[in-house]
Amino acid sequence: MGYLDGKTVAVTGAGRGIGRAVALACAAAGANVVVNDFGVGIDGQDPNSEIANSVVAEIEAAGGHAVAVADTVTTMEGGARIVQTAVDTFGRIDGVVCVAGILRERMLFNMSEDEWDPVIETHLKGTFTVFRAAAPLMRAQKSGTLIGFTSGAYAGSVAQANYSAAKGGIVSFVRSAALGMHKYGVTANVIAPVAKSRMSGNVPFGLEMGEPEDVAPMVVFLLGDAAREVTGQVYTANDGIIAVWNQPVEVREMRKDGRWTPEEIATRFDEVGQERMGMLDRLEAMANAAAAGDTPNQ
Repeated sequence: MGYLDGKTVAVTGAGRGIGRAVALACAAAGANVVVNDFGVGIDGQDPNSEIANSVVAEIEAAGGHAVAVADTVTTMEGGARIVQTAVDTFGRIDGVVCVAGILRERMLFNMSEDEWDPVIETHLKGTFTVFRAAAPLMRAQKSGTLIGFTSGAYAGSVAQANYSAAKGGIVSFVRSAALGMHKYGVTANVIAPVAKSRMSGNVPFGLEMGEPEDVAPMVVFLLGDAAREVTGQVYTANDGIIAVWNQPVEVREMRKDGRWTPEEIATRFDEVGQERMGMLDRLEAMANAAAAGDTPNQ
């Protein structure tokens, strides 16, 4: 028996990199797989349907079952077609894994609307369109798994404000899905992969990265029956490391009776202070290393 025998899973962005590794792993675990990829370049342009078809051919050659959907996730119609194809072809939908994404890097002070909108649309809206199509079906069958993909960049990025905003939105969106779908037996979680891909190839520092295939087992686990009680979580998968992120909580407070004045806040601000951004320390290390002609350990 395969780990996902009898299940049907749709994977977006499944033509290359992490999405492809996830699709292949799901099929190897016994799932029927809907391979979605619009086949665009890293900037979201020049679609090519052959990308999705080639992964289907790989799965079928290995004895698995798959169907291609070369459609965009950026429209409600596209998201619906991905899920409906699963139902029409295999009779049901048990999991959706939203990996599809693009990059358009630019410093904030130079970023245009044309560099902002498509990135938000592909990552964040593209997760919504597929989740939205799958949610009522999973609610009716009282089971299912929703998996979004974020990035450590959701904690902040120097030249990827669009990408970071989208990835942060995905975390909040998936946590909301976990809360809203919990009573229907549907789980929702997020993966923050650290793996070599077209997008990670643009990371400007020496972060140690695993392979796309290292991310897939955690996804397959979350899709399986052993993870039916796991929901609302963010997991990092990097080489042989799997880690869970913290849940957002307040860490300090200060109080008074009545409304604060700015002067009072200034006087007592040390009581709440601030939580330093870890990325600032990393940027400082990078700057020092660059000045010394070295590469910092990340």
